[in-house]
Amino acid sequence: MTVTEDPATTAPSAPEKEIGQARRRKEDAHLITGETTWTDNMVLPGMLHMALVRSPVAHARITAIDVSAAREAPGVVAVLTGQDVAEEQGSIPSAWQVTPDMVNPGHPSLAVDQVNHVGEAVALIVARSRAAATDAIELVDVDYDTLPPVLDVEEAAKEGADLVHSHLSSNTSYHFVFDAGEAGTGSDTEQAFADADVVVSRRFVNQRLIPAFMEPRSVVVQPVGDSFTMWSATQIPHILRVMAAMVTGIPEHKLRVIAPDVGGGFGGKLQVNPEEILALLVARRLGKPVKWTETRSESLMAAHHGRDQVQYIDIAADREGNVKGLRVRLLADMGAYLRLITAGTPALGAFMFPGIYKFPAYRFELDGVFTTKTPTDAYRGAGRPEATFAIERIMDELAVELGMDPLELRRKNWIDAEEFPFTTVAGLEYDSGDYDTATRRALELIGYDELREEQRRRRESGDPVQLGIGFSTFTEMCGIAPSRVLGSLSFGSGGWEHATIRMLPTGKVEVVTGSTPHGQGHETAWSQLVADRLGVPFEDIEVLHGDTAIASRGLDTYGSRSLVVGGAAVVRAADKVIAKARKVAAHLLEASEDDLEFDGGRFSVRGTPGTGMAIQEIALAVFTAHNYPEDIEPTIDADAAFDPVNFSFPHGTHICAMEVDTETGFVKIRKYACVDDVGTIVNPLIVEGQIHGGLAQGIAQALYEEAVYDADGNLTTGTFVDYLVPSAADLPHFDTDNTVHVAPGNPIGAKGVGEAGCIASTPAVVNAALDAVRHLGVRDIRMPLTPERVWRAVHEGGDGGDRATAKTNAQGAESAQAPSTGTSSTGGAL
Repeated sequence: MTVTEDPATTAPSAPEKEIGQARRRKEDAHLITGETTWTDNMVLPGMLHMALVRSPVAHARITAIDVSAAREAPGVVAVLTGQDVAEEQGSIPSAWQVTPDMVNPGHPSLAVDQVNHVGEAVALIVARSRAAATDAIELVDVDYDTLPPVLDVEEAAKEGADLVHSHLSSNTSYHFVFDAGEAGTGSDTEQAFADADVVVSRRFVNQRLIPAFMEPRSVVVQPVGDSFTMWSATQIPHILRVMAAMVTGIPEHKLRVIAPDVGGGFGGKLQVNPEEILALLVARRLGKPVKWTETRSESLMAAHHGRDQVQYIDIAADREGNVKGLRVRLLADMGAYLRLITAGTPALGAFMFPGIYKFPAYRFELDGVFTTKTPTDAYRGAGRPEATFAIERIMDELAVELGMDPLELRRKNWIDAEEFPFTTVAGLEYDSGDYDTATRRALELIGYDELREEQRRRRESGDPVQLGIGFSTFTEMCGIAPSRVLGSLSFGSGGWEHATIRMLPTGKVEVVTGSTPHGQGHETAWSQLVADRLGVPFEDIEVLHGDTAIASRGLDTYGSRSLVVGGAAVVRAADKVIAKARKVAAHLLEASEDDLEFDGGRFSVRGTPGTGMAIQEIALAVFTAHNYPEDIEPTIDADAAFDPVNFSFPHGTHICAMEVDTETGFVKIRKYACVDDVGTIVNPLIVEGQIHGGLAQGIAQALYEEAVYDADGNLTTGTFVDYLVPSAADLPHFDTDNTVHVAPGNPIGAKGVGEAGCIASTPAVVNAALDAVRHLGVRDIRMPLTPERVWRAVHEGGDGGDRATAKTNAQGAESAQAPSTGTSSTGGAL
């Protein structure tokens, strides 16, 4: 071979430090210009198209399905019902056995004899074009014997309630309890409440949300002999591969899963979808490639939802404001089935309800309850936003009861900087932080004293537009791992991550990561990490991901684990590359390994400046293999896995200033300031983007978004006309800053940032609105804070939600056209 470029002479000098630079993302050029591959872009020779017939009723027995007309339709290749695939479809997996006696009713990809939520698939069409498949849906005639819908989680949890699943004895899947007194991490909770001077009790509702990702779900499956390649818009190609193999019986080594560019996920693509399993079964049965891409209305109706909790919170304190105990009782609406981590999502929040406060006593109880609604599962934050909302709201309520400033109450009870590491009453060891410094900076950013003065003037003048200020001083658990902890919680997977670094002979570097991005900027951040560690140029690094044939090991992306766990695996692999290269360098430089120094990408012999070898030269040397130590292999490539010993705990202070028009109920965020501590910041631009995106979603829960069902179980917010997702024009300017306390649990010192804004912002916004109108007698406003709900809370009392919800449900019932018992209906893709 002819070497046309010698890395030893052409390699540029070591770059400046990359960590901390606001690098523009490598990914953006092809994503923004459309020079990319989405799953739905894919066209394979002979590809067939799949469409699904979905139930228009929430709860019914299937008495008959007539598919004869559909089978005769032009272009139709096959029509399958649940009965046709009953023996091979298995059950969609649930990976989290929260309690030993947790009840899982099973979840067929195609309903066999009963439907349990509107949008559940009852038959599938396979045709030569998407249009033909969609047209044929209307030709499938389904007879339903309707059953009572089960929609209210509090009613569903009661003894004697109508059952979602007739073969079960109740609608409760499990009852989970964490008692700090029994666990040895706190004192007796009942005694703490009995001895308290003040007890405040509240009922909060975390409404049902829809992830509403930019790219709808899509899957393509290609069979080749007895092997299959699946392309899916998923966050979890590795987990999907394992679970799909287990469900279908296809050997894992015969299944390759690829996640191309994925247009957002927010937890909504952290799933093994029925449609993915069905596409795999169809491809196996027909021996042809098959594609399915959902419509937006299908996405809102049938992809999993998030949140949906009723929270009963009691807090105990003395008259001076020292908290004494916390009791939490949750009802989690799981919808009709247990999806991948449906059951565990609310249980994960159990450990975060105490927040940043030093509670001596704590008890948490949770019931997971089935209803005839779309299943819930992980949504950005996954249990932690719900917990943060509850604790930050109840702290404000306690402050009102005590006549204290809400910030003074927080300062009195939060963990002081010198107390870290701190073991909480929930048994978690918080690693590092300084809540006071972050708070003081946030107060400066928002101009707190001036806002309080303006609030006083508006109240005294009786201004119809009142001003409120709300706080959220929060922490969260990130880097979902460690594996041993997940095992103790009966989670069906580990929490480690894997990476490989390949040193190419021309001096370039390939990084293979098991964490799969869907918008987080992994290719950029991982390049920065490796550039600093190996001393190679940022531009010379390529990051490969999302393909189980390339990145053979991995546990993917969720729970703000990418940098904290996946990035740490990359750094560990880089350190192994350096260690292997050191041996080769010692041989080539005729020196002892102990005498070598590595800096800026070069090995040199201590005391002999100006000599040495770049790591790129060593990569070429082991490629040619003309001269290398006899006792090692001719490669400096390396693999590494990282499993942290603890979670990481980012924190921050978010402050919202809110204007509330008492005459119209209209609310407007006047100013928003937040100071977050996410540990080491690899790329400030990416961190800022993650904060902004999280803030948008958290504020959206407070003010805009809610999945609403009518009295018959129809989703009345099934399009973006009805489900209100805010645009940039609906959101304020954000004043942001960071403090930095490194996480000791990983080699980067990072803590995770992807969910911070979403977790912290919701209670700050609601607390601000309540602060504006509490002097008018308002104690709560149910989310989202629509003008109608705010107006009703101000002028009619309550939380503003009851009458408005009843009105919406009544209107929905009047307009619903679900078939009556024993009648026939035509199934359609709603």
